Amino acid sequence: MNKVQIVIIIIASVLLSSCRQKEKPQTLQGTLEQQLATYPESRLQDVYKSFYQDHFGPEHLISDTESVRRYLYSELSDNDVSYPFYYEFTGSEGRFVRVFLSAIADSLISAEELLDAFVRSANGSQESQTDWSTEWKAILRAIHDNRVFINGFEADEPELTKAAQNNQAVHHSSAYNAAYHPHYRIVRRDIFEKEIKPKLVR
Repeated sequence: MNKVQIVIIIIASVLLSSCRQKEKPQTLQGTLEQQLATYPESRLQDVYKSFYQDHFGPEHLISDTESVRRYLYSELSDNDVSYPFYYEFTGSEGRFVRVFLSAIADSLISAEELLDAFVRSANGSQESQTDWSTEWKAILRAIHDNRVFINGFEADEPELTKAAQNNQAVHHSSAYNAAYHPHYRIVRRDIFEKEIKPKLVR
C-alpha cells in the first residue's frame, strides 16, 4: 500500500466519522437553524423537548434499573435503531447528549455501557441555574426575531408556553416520530465526553 492510498483511507475514515455525529452550534439561533435543517418535520414541541432535555437532563430519577434495562433491550430487539448520527447535543448549551442506539447496533458501545451512563446521568444531574419558563421565553423570542419558520407554530405555542410554566416535559411530535424514528438515551456531557465519545470517533 503506497502513501497516496494510505492518505485516501485516512480521509475517508474522517469523513465517515463526521457523518455519524452532530456537533453543537455556538448560538441559540444556530441551534434552532441546525435542528430545523436536520429535522425539517420538527414541530415546536420537538424544539421544546431538545431545550428541555438540555435544562433538566433525563427528567426523572431512576430507582428501578432492571425495568430500564428491560425496556432498552426491548427497544433494541423490536425496532430498527439505525440512525445518521451516533450522538447530538441537546439545546444550545449542550449540557446533555442524545446517544443514539445505532452506536450499540454498530458495536461501538455495549447496551450495558449506555445503560450505566444513562442511569448515572439521571440520578446525578442538576438543573440549569436558569428558570425554565424564562429560558423558554428567550427561545420563543429568538424564533420570532429571526423569523424561524416552524410548521404549526401558532397552534402549538400556547400549550407549550403553559407547559413551560409548570416545568412539564413533552414527547416528540407525531410528525417527528413518523419521519425520524428516534431511539436514544440522554447522557450527561461530562460522562459522555470521558466514557462514550472516544468510542464513537475511532
